[in-house]
Amino acid sequence: MSLQNWSLIYIFIAFLAANLPWLSSRRFIVGPQGEKSLAWYLGEWLAMYFLAGCIGMGMEWKLDGHLSPEGWEFYVIALCMFAVFAIPGFIWRFNVLPLLRKS
Repeated sequence: MSLQNWSLIYIFIAFLAANLPWLSSRRFIVGPQGEKSLAWYLGEWLAMYFLAGCIGMGMEWKLDGHLSPEGWEFYVIALCMFAVFAIPGFIWRFNVLPLLRKS
């Protein structure tokens, strides 16, 4: 498989990981069912950011054989991109779902 295909797979994994906390009302997707506070959603989202980062580092290690040194700017930009990826799930949870429950 080419490097471009691996990149697209990783982008899909990151998009899925960014939206997963917003789509489930269970704690960390397998925990008990119930209403979560915004802090729970953000905590799960941040945990998914670190998980997606670890998957990306593992893919880089497997494909290149080493990890490229990155500065703090790289991680801030990655966090901002992860936040952009999470917009559809956030809108679904806090805008669309309440409107559907009302009607």
